Parts: sequence; structure tokens; C-alpha cells
Amino acid sequence: MNSNYYVIVKSNNRTGKVGMASIRDVARRAGVGVGTVSRVINGTGYVSADTRKKIESAIEELQYKPNELARNLFRNKTGIVGILVPDVDHPFFSSYVRQTEAALYEMGYKTLIGNTIGISNREREFLDMLDRNMVDGIITGSHTLEGDEYLKRKKTIVSLDRDFGSGIPMVGSDHMSGGEMAANILIKNKCKKVLNISGVAPDIAANDRHAILETILTEHGVEVIDVIMEWNKFGHEDYREIARKAMQKCDGIDGVFGTDQPALYYMHLAMEAGRKVPDNFRVVTYDGTDITRLCYPEATSICQNIEMLAEISANSVVDLIEERRPVPHKQIIPVEVRQGQTTYPVDL
Repeated sequence: MNSNYYVIVKSNNRTGKVGMASIRDVARRAGVGVGTVSRVINGTGYVSADTRKKIESAIEELQYKPNELARNLFRNKTGIVGILVPDVDHPFFSSYVRQTEAALYEMGYKTLIGNTIGISNREREFLDMLDRNMVDGIITGSHTLEGDEYLKRKKTIVSLDRDFGSGIPMVGSDHMSGGEMAANILIKNKCKKVLNISGVAPDIAANDRHAILETILTEHGVEVIDVIMEWNKFGHEDYREIARKAMQKCDGIDGVFGTDQPALYYMHLAMEAGRKVPDNFRVVTYDGTDITRLCYPEATSICQNIEMLAEISANSVVDLIEERRPVPHKQIIPVEVRQGQTTYPVDL
């Protein structure tokens, strides 16, 4: 098996041209066979200490730079992991992708990032790339395809927030706890009519926070107005429009719960209409991305631990690719309250 490596060859001529050599040049310099050099380069098989030293010296003298493509082909791997999200312009997914990419890089993997909003076939095309061994694995936070599209592929897939069943590991936040926290904050802030802004998507664990919030608020006599957004609507204009329509249709709203962007858009419109935050209007956002601390008043948020979600997602997909250790079916990360100025502090 030949493993090709690029090498910068020192030239005695004045042009300083760059040449390229094969593994045979290293073998010739070290006085060994090609197979022995290959074992040293790929870390396979036994090579004596003296012989290894000769080969390493030859590599250093020739200033070898590894051809990663050749090495990965030898190992039957690409060294690439695909990350699918609806839209990297969304603060949560932007932070998640950035931190997951960094975690994968530390483990020796490059990333191929795909936005799926507005491009109906991109999610399926990434799965086809996995089938064709163009990527070693996929982390998917985009869930527009039917579950069977994922389950029929016996490949390395890790899911963010969607439970496909035991065949695909899932990483997600404790959304039930997050919804309960938000409900209790709004109740203790004496809200009587709460706008609950959610999205529609199949089998998404994040839906649990809205369901539990509505249940708890209703049990405490709080009226809940549901506003359900399309799952594939993540643009700023989409959030602004849904907030504007809700403002027009819903009188007497004194509290709002939703992910950071739509909740803050609604708060902005309410303040423009003369509402006082938090005196007669309270806001609890979900995600807790940086935008909740850049606005005024700073938002009370249920914060997802995006750094931990990213780290566990990256470790899980690499564990599967390299068969390092079993990966649990569900890995659920706690959420926490960050008190802001859009609600009065309460004991939970």
C-alpha cells in the first residue's frame, strides 16, 4: 500500500523550484523498504527503534508535509464531520456551530457546515454524502426530513434535540425543566395573560418547554395565548412579523415567553406602545444567547449550556466514528435561569 506524501525538496539551483516526492524517496534516504516507512507514518505494525529513528530523520531532512487525503483514504476516513442547522444566522445555531467546530478541530476533524432553510434538498444531499463516505459522520440540528430518511442510513449520525429512536443518539437540553422554570417566574411575577411563542416541528424535544409552560400556567389560572411559528422561519423579518401580528390580535398581554429573538421583538413593540417592563409587562426568553444581554432592559432568560451541548455532540460523533466507547441514546444537559431586568427576581 503506497501512502503518498508531499515534500518540499531543497534545490541547489537558483530558481528554488518546489518538487514533490513519494514515499519511496523517504525509504531510499533511510535505507529501508517502502512498507517499513508506511508503518511508521501510519502508526501500524512493529518497527525497531533504530529503524524508526532513521525514517524520522529522513522525513525531517526532506521536510515532509503529510497528504491528509492520502492518509485518510488509507484509513478509510475523510476526517470531515458534517453539521446541519437551519440557519447559522440564528444566534443559538451560530454559537452551537462555532463551538462544535472548535471541539471537532481539537480532535483532528474538519467540519462541513450546511444551512438547510430555503434549500429543500440540502439536508438529503448531506445524508447522501454520508452514504458515499464523503463525510465520516453528521451532527444534525435540522429536522425538516422525515425520520425514516435518517433511520434507513446505517451510518454515524448524532441528533441535536430530535429523538429518532434508539438507533441515533440525541443530545439536548432539559427543556421540561426550562419550561417549568419560565412558568414559575411568570406566575410569581403575577402575570395573568401570557403569550407563548413556539414553533412546529416533528419529534423535537424543544417543544416540551412550551407544553409544560402552558400546563403549569393554566393550572394557576393564567390565560395562555399560543402563537405557533413555522419551523423553517428563522429570519429576523419572520420574527418581527410574528410579533407584530400577535401585538395586533392579542389585547391585555402582560407576559411573553419564547426563544430570544421573537420574545425580544415582542418586548420592543410592547415598549413602543407604552408598556413598562417589568412593571406591567414581563419577558422570559429561552436560549440565553448574547443578544439577551445586549438589549435594554436586559432579558431574564432560561439559558441553554451551548458550550456543553457542542462539546458532547462533538465527542459523541467522534466516539462513534472511531469506535472509542458506547454513546448513550439520550444525553440531556441542565438549563439555568439568568436573572435580567424584564422580570422581578423570585425564588424558584
